[in-house]
Amino acid sequence: MLIRDPFQFSDKALVIPPPLIEVLELFDGTSTRLDLQSALVEMTGQLQVSELADQLASALQQAGFLEDATYEALRSQAYADFAAAPVRAAAMAGGAYPGEADELREVFSEYMTPDPADPALTDVPAPASLIGIAAPHVSRWGGAESYRDAYRALGPDHREKIFVVLGTSHYGQPERFGLTRKNFVTPIGEARTERALVDRLAAAALDAVNMEDYCHRNEHSIEFPVAFLQHVYEPDVRILPVLCGPFAKSLFEGALSEEDENVKQFFGALGELQAAHAKDLLWVMGVDMAHVGRRYGHEEPPEAYQAQMLTVSARDK
Repeated sequence: MLIRDPFQFSDKALVIPPPLIEVLELFDGTSTRLDLQSALVEMTGQLQVSELADQLASALQQAGFLEDATYEALRSQAYADFAAAPVRAAAMAGGAYPGEADELREVFSEYMTPDPADPALTDVPAPASLIGIAAPHVSRWGGAESYRDAYRALGPDHREKIFVVLGTSHYGQPERFGLTRKNFVTPIGEARTERALVDRLAAAALDAVNMEDYCHRNEHSIEFPVAFLQHVYEPDVRILPVLCGPFAKSLFEGALSEEDENVKQFFGALGELQAAHAKDLLWVMGVDMAHVGRRYGHEEPPEAYQAQMLTVSARDK
Protein backbone atom coordinates (compact mmCIF):
# COMPACT_ATOMS: atom_id res chain seq x y z
CA MET A 1 0.00 0.00 0.00
CA LEU A 2 1.30 3.41 -0.99
CA ILE A 3 0.85 6.13 1.61
CA ARG A 4 1.26 9.79 0.70
CA ASP A 5 0.02 13.10 2.07
CA PRO A 6 -2.58 14.81 -0.18
CA PHE A 7 -2.09 18.07 1.76
CA GLN A 8 1.63 17.90 0.93
CA PHE A 9 2.71 18.82 4.45
CA SER A 10 5.10 15.91 3.90
CA ASP A 11 6.83 15.16 0.61
CA LYS A 12 7.46 11.56 1.64
CA ALA A 13 5.77 8.43 0.33
CA LEU A 14 5.85 5.04 2.03
CA VAL A 15 5.24 1.61 0.54
CA ILE A 16 3.82 -0.74 3.17
CA PRO A 17 4.22 -4.49 2.47
CA PRO A 18 0.87 -6.33 2.38
CA PRO A 19 1.43 -8.33 5.61
CA LEU A 20 1.92 -5.10 7.60
CA ILE A 21 -1.16 -3.28 6.34
CA GLU A 22 -3.54 -4.73 8.90
CA VAL A 23 -1.40 -3.57 11.86
CA LEU A 24 -1.65 0.07 10.74
CA GLU A 25 -5.01 0.27 12.51
CA LEU A 26 -3.11 -0.06 15.81
CA PHE A 27 -1.60 3.40 15.27
CA ASP A 28 -4.87 4.88 16.51
CA GLY A 29 -3.81 6.82 19.59
CA THR A 30 -5.21 4.22 22.01
CA SER A 31 -3.41 0.95 21.21
CA THR A 32 -0.11 0.32 23.02
CA ARG A 33 3.29 -0.79 21.82
CA LEU A 34 2.52 -4.15 23.43
CA ASP A 35 -0.61 -4.41 21.27
CA LEU A 36 1.52 -3.77 18.18
CA GLN A 37 4.11 -6.37 19.20
CA SER A 38 1.44 -8.95 19.95
CA ALA A 39 -0.10 -8.42 16.51
CA LEU A 40 3.30 -8.76 14.84
CA VAL A 41 4.05 -11.95 16.77
CA GLU A 42 0.74 -13.45 15.64
CA MET A 43 1.33 -12.32 12.08
CA THR A 44 4.94 -13.49 11.74
CA GLY A 45 5.03 -16.43 14.12
CA GLN A 46 8.24 -14.97 15.55
CA LEU A 47 8.82 -13.75 19.08
CA GLN A 48 11.55 -11.25 18.20
CA VAL A 49 9.48 -8.45 16.66
CA SER A 50 10.77 -5.40 18.57
CA GLU A 51 13.01 -4.28 15.71
CA LEU A 52 10.19 -4.62 13.18
CA ALA A 53 7.84 -2.63 15.42
CA ASP A 54 10.48 0.08 15.84
CA GLN A 55 11.12 0.26 12.08
CA LEU A 56 7.44 0.59 11.23
CA ALA A 57 6.78 3.22 13.89
CA SER A 58 9.92 5.16 12.95
CA ALA A 59 9.07 5.14 9.24
CA LEU A 60 5.56 6.51 9.88
CA GLN A 61 6.82 9.09 12.37
CA GLN A 62 9.70 10.39 10.24
CA ALA A 63 7.45 10.69 7.19
CA GLY A 64 5.02 12.84 9.17
CA PHE A 65 2.20 10.31 8.96
CA LEU A 66 1.43 10.18 12.70
CA GLU A 67 -0.32 12.90 14.67
CA ASP A 68 2.67 13.94 16.71
CA ALA A 69 5.22 16.73 17.01
CA THR A 70 6.78 15.91 13.63
CA TYR A 71 3.44 16.21 11.89
CA GLU A 72 2.56 19.42 13.72
CA ALA A 73 5.89 20.97 12.73
CA LEU A 74 5.45 20.01 9.07
CA ARG A 75 1.90 21.38 9.00
CA SER A 76 2.84 24.63 10.72
CA GLN A 77 5.73 25.16 8.30
CA ALA A 78 3.53 24.46 5.28
CA TYR A 79 0.90 26.93 6.49
CA ALA A 80 3.56 29.57 7.14
CA ASP A 81 5.21 29.05 3.75
CA PHE A 82 1.91 29.43 1.89
CA ALA A 83 0.89 32.49 3.90
CA ALA A 84 4.24 34.14 3.14
CA ALA A 85 4.27 33.28 -0.57
CA PRO A 86 3.79 36.37 -2.76
CA VAL A 87 1.59 34.49 -5.27
CA ARG A 88 -0.33 31.23 -5.55
CA ALA A 89 2.05 29.21 -7.72
CA ALA A 90 0.79 26.70 -10.28
CA ALA A 91 0.44 23.31 -8.60
CA MET A 92 -0.75 21.22 -11.57
CA ALA A 93 1.44 22.57 -14.39
CA GLY A 94 3.64 19.92 -15.94
CA GLY A 95 1.35 17.18 -14.66
CA ALA A 96 -2.36 17.69 -15.14
CA TYR A 97 -1.66 20.09 -18.00
CA PRO A 98 1.42 21.26 -19.96
CA GLY A 99 3.96 23.29 -18.04
CA GLU A 100 5.02 25.50 -20.96
CA ALA A 101 2.85 28.39 -22.14
CA ASP A 102 3.04 27.65 -25.88
CA GLU A 103 2.21 23.98 -25.45
CA LEU A 104 -0.61 24.80 -23.04
CA ARG A 105 -2.18 27.30 -25.44
CA GLU A 106 -1.91 24.78 -28.28
CA VAL A 107 -3.67 22.09 -26.23
CA PHE A 108 -6.38 24.51 -25.07
CA SER A 109 -6.92 25.68 -28.64
CA GLU A 110 -7.57 22.09 -29.69
CA TYR A 111 -10.09 21.68 -26.89
CA MET A 112 -11.86 24.91 -27.79
CA THR A 113 -12.33 23.96 -31.45
CA PRO A 114 -15.52 21.95 -32.10
CA ASP A 115 -15.53 19.12 -34.59
CA PRO A 116 -17.44 20.45 -37.63
CA ALA A 117 -18.35 16.89 -38.64
CA ASP A 118 -20.29 16.27 -35.45
CA PRO A 119 -23.64 18.11 -35.40
CA ALA A 120 -23.94 17.50 -31.67
CA LEU A 121 -20.89 19.64 -31.04
CA THR A 122 -21.91 22.82 -32.83
CA ASP A 123 -21.72 26.08 -30.94
CA VAL A 124 -24.73 27.31 -29.00
CA PRO A 125 -24.77 31.10 -28.77
CA ALA A 126 -24.57 32.44 -25.25
CA PRO A 127 -27.53 34.44 -23.98
CA ALA A 128 -27.04 38.19 -23.88
CA SER A 129 -27.81 38.11 -20.17
CA LEU A 130 -25.10 35.55 -19.36
CA ILE A 131 -24.10 35.85 -15.69
CA GLY A 132 -22.04 32.69 -15.33
CA ILE A 133 -20.84 29.35 -16.62
CA ALA A 134 -20.43 25.94 -14.99
CA ALA A 135 -17.62 23.66 -16.10
CA PRO A 136 -16.08 20.56 -14.54
CA HIS A 137 -12.65 20.65 -12.97
CA VAL A 138 -12.05 17.07 -14.05
CA SER A 139 -8.80 16.24 -15.81
CA ARG A 140 -8.65 18.26 -19.00
CA TRP A 141 -8.77 15.21 -21.30
CA GLY A 142 -11.76 13.79 -19.43
CA GLY A 143 -13.89 16.90 -19.76
CA ALA A 144 -12.66 18.57 -22.93
CA GLU A 145 -16.11 18.89 -24.53
CA SER A 146 -17.64 20.37 -21.38
CA TYR A 147 -14.77 22.81 -21.00
CA ARG A 148 -15.17 23.91 -24.61
CA ASP A 149 -18.92 24.41 -24.44
CA ALA A 150 -18.62 26.42 -21.23
CA TYR A 151 -15.71 28.70 -22.09
CA ARG A 152 -16.80 29.32 -25.69
CA ALA A 153 -19.90 30.93 -24.19
CA LEU A 154 -17.68 33.81 -23.09
CA GLY A 155 -17.49 36.63 -25.59
CA PRO A 156 -15.34 39.71 -26.13
CA ASP A 157 -17.80 41.80 -24.10
CA HIS A 158 -16.91 39.74 -21.00
CA ARG A 159 -13.20 40.50 -21.24
CA GLU A 160 -13.19 43.18 -18.54
CA LYS A 161 -15.34 41.24 -16.09
CA ILE A 162 -14.19 40.10 -12.67
CA PHE A 163 -14.57 36.32 -12.71
CA VAL A 164 -15.84 34.93 -9.42
CA VAL A 165 -14.41 31.41 -9.50
CA LEU A 166 -16.15 29.00 -7.14
CA GLY A 167 -14.21 25.75 -6.83
CA THR A 168 -14.80 22.57 -4.90
CA SER A 169 -12.42 22.32 -1.94
CA HIS A 170 -11.43 18.67 -1.80
CA TYR A 171 -9.45 19.14 1.42
CA GLY A 172 -11.29 22.02 3.07
CA GLN A 173 -13.31 22.19 6.27
CA PRO A 174 -17.02 21.36 6.02
CA GLU A 175 -19.35 24.35 5.79
CA ARG A 176 -16.38 26.71 5.30
CA PHE A 177 -15.14 28.81 2.39
CA GLY A 178 -11.47 29.40 1.60
CA LEU A 179 -10.25 32.82 0.47
CA THR A 180 -6.86 34.13 -0.57
CA ARG A 181 -5.55 37.54 -1.61
CA LYS A 182 -2.80 36.01 -3.74
CA ASN A 183 -2.60 36.33 -7.50
CA PHE A 184 -2.77 33.00 -9.36
CA VAL A 185 0.15 32.01 -11.56
CA THR A 186 -0.07 29.52 -14.44
CA PRO A 187 2.34 28.94 -17.34
CA ILE A 188 0.33 31.52 -19.29
CA GLY A 189 0.91 34.30 -16.75
CA GLU A 190 -0.36 35.90 -13.55
CA ALA A 191 -4.09 36.39 -12.98
CA ARG A 192 -5.03 39.30 -10.70
CA THR A 193 -7.03 38.57 -7.58
CA GLU A 194 -9.42 41.39 -6.66
CA ARG A 195 -8.22 41.90 -3.11
CA ALA A 196 -10.80 44.55 -2.24
CA LEU A 197 -13.62 42.12 -2.97
CA VAL A 198 -11.84 39.34 -1.08
CA ASP A 199 -11.63 41.64 1.95
CA ARG A 200 -15.29 42.54 1.58
CA LEU A 201 -16.32 38.88 1.63
CA ALA A 202 -14.04 38.13 4.55
CA ALA A 203 -15.47 41.01 6.58
CA ALA A 204 -19.07 40.10 5.81
CA ALA A 205 -18.86 36.34 6.29
CA LEU A 206 -16.64 36.16 9.40
CA ASP A 207 -16.79 32.59 10.80
CA ALA A 208 -17.71 31.15 7.41
CA VAL A 209 -14.29 32.00 5.97
CA ASN A 210 -10.77 30.62 6.23
CA MET A 211 -8.46 33.43 5.09
CA GLU A 212 -5.33 32.47 3.19
CA ASP A 213 -6.70 28.95 3.21
CA TYR A 214 -3.81 26.53 2.74
CA CYS A 215 -6.10 24.34 0.61
CA HIS A 216 -5.59 26.85 -2.22
CA ARG A 217 -1.96 25.70 -2.46
CA ASN A 218 -2.75 22.31 -3.98
CA GLU A 219 -6.36 22.61 -5.16
CA HIS A 220 -6.99 22.21 -8.90
CA SER A 221 -10.66 23.24 -9.02
CA ILE A 222 -9.73 26.94 -9.34
CA GLU A 223 -6.39 26.55 -11.12
CA PHE A 224 -8.03 24.85 -14.13
CA PRO A 225 -10.68 27.57 -14.65
CA VAL A 226 -8.09 30.32 -14.24
CA ALA A 227 -5.88 28.78 -16.93
CA PHE A 228 -8.85 28.54 -19.31
CA LEU A 229 -9.84 32.15 -18.61
CA GLN A 230 -6.29 33.26 -19.32
CA HIS A 231 -6.36 31.37 -22.60
CA VAL A 232 -9.68 32.93 -23.63
CA TYR A 233 -8.64 36.44 -22.62
CA GLU A 234 -5.36 37.74 -21.22
CA PRO A 235 -2.88 36.40 -18.63
CA ASP A 236 -3.80 39.18 -16.17
CA VAL A 237 -7.53 38.36 -16.16
CA ARG A 238 -9.22 39.53 -12.95
CA ILE A 239 -10.53 36.86 -10.58
CA LEU A 240 -12.14 36.37 -7.18
CA PRO A 241 -11.17 32.81 -6.14
CA VAL A 242 -13.40 31.04 -3.60
CA LEU A 243 -12.96 27.46 -2.40
CA CYS A 244 -16.16 25.81 -1.20
CA GLY A 245 -15.63 23.20 1.49
CA PRO A 246 -17.80 20.07 1.56
CA PHE A 247 -21.43 20.56 2.53
CA ALA A 248 -21.32 17.72 5.03
CA LYS A 249 -24.77 18.38 6.44
CA SER A 250 -26.33 17.88 3.02
CA LEU A 251 -24.25 14.79 2.35
CA PHE A 252 -24.54 12.99 5.67
CA GLU A 253 -27.41 14.49 7.67
CA GLY A 254 -30.03 15.11 5.00
CA ALA A 255 -30.25 18.80 5.94
CA LEU A 256 -29.93 21.76 3.61
CA SER A 257 -26.44 23.23 3.79
CA GLU A 258 -27.86 26.75 3.64
CA GLU A 259 -29.52 26.07 6.99
CA ASP A 260 -26.03 26.12 8.50
CA GLU A 261 -25.36 29.61 9.86
CA ASN A 262 -21.87 29.82 8.34
CA VAL A 263 -23.07 28.76 4.90
CA LYS A 264 -26.09 31.07 5.07
CA GLN A 265 -23.83 33.94 6.10
CA PHE A 266 -21.47 33.41 3.19
CA PHE A 267 -24.27 32.94 0.65
CA GLY A 268 -25.68 36.22 1.90
CA ALA A 269 -22.32 37.91 1.41
CA LEU A 270 -22.08 36.57 -2.14
CA GLY A 271 -25.60 37.81 -2.87
CA GLU A 272 -24.76 41.27 -1.59
CA LEU A 273 -21.62 41.28 -3.72
CA GLN A 274 -23.64 40.43 -6.83
CA ALA A 275 -26.23 43.09 -6.02
CA ALA A 276 -23.57 45.77 -5.62
CA HIS A 277 -21.36 44.78 -8.58
CA ALA A 278 -23.65 42.89 -10.97
CA LYS A 279 -22.39 44.67 -14.08
CA ASP A 280 -18.77 43.88 -13.20
CA LEU A 281 -19.02 40.21 -12.21
CA LEU A 282 -19.28 36.93 -14.11
CA TRP A 283 -19.49 33.66 -12.21
CA VAL A 284 -17.40 30.59 -13.05
CA MET A 285 -18.24 27.40 -11.21
CA GLY A 286 -15.49 24.76 -11.23
CA VAL A 287 -17.90 22.05 -10.21
CA ASP A 288 -17.87 18.35 -9.43
CA MET A 289 -20.20 16.32 -11.58
CA ALA A 290 -21.37 12.83 -10.61
CA HIS A 291 -18.65 10.28 -9.87
CA VAL A 292 -19.80 6.95 -11.32
CA GLY A 293 -18.21 3.77 -12.59
CA ARG A 294 -15.82 1.13 -11.34
CA ARG A 295 -13.18 3.70 -10.49
CA TYR A 296 -15.51 4.98 -7.78
CA GLY A 297 -16.54 1.61 -6.37
CA HIS A 298 -19.53 0.72 -8.52
CA GLU A 299 -19.63 -2.90 -9.62
CA GLU A 300 -21.26 -2.37 -13.00
CA PRO A 301 -20.00 0.02 -15.70
CA PRO A 302 -22.52 2.81 -16.34
CA GLU A 303 -24.50 2.95 -19.57
CA ALA A 304 -25.83 6.24 -20.88
CA TYR A 305 -29.59 6.73 -20.43
CA GLN A 306 -29.87 3.47 -18.47
CA ALA A 307 -30.51 2.56 -14.83
CA GLN A 308 -28.25 4.54 -12.48
CA MET A 309 -27.40 7.10 -15.15
CA LEU A 310 -31.02 8.30 -15.21
CA THR A 311 -30.76 8.98 -11.48
CA VAL A 312 -27.37 10.64 -11.94
CA SER A 313 -28.73 12.87 -14.72
CA ALA A 314 -31.68 13.98 -12.59
CA ARG A 315 -29.41 14.69 -9.62
CA ASP A 316 -26.94 16.72 -11.69
CA LYS A 317 -29.74 18.84 -13.12
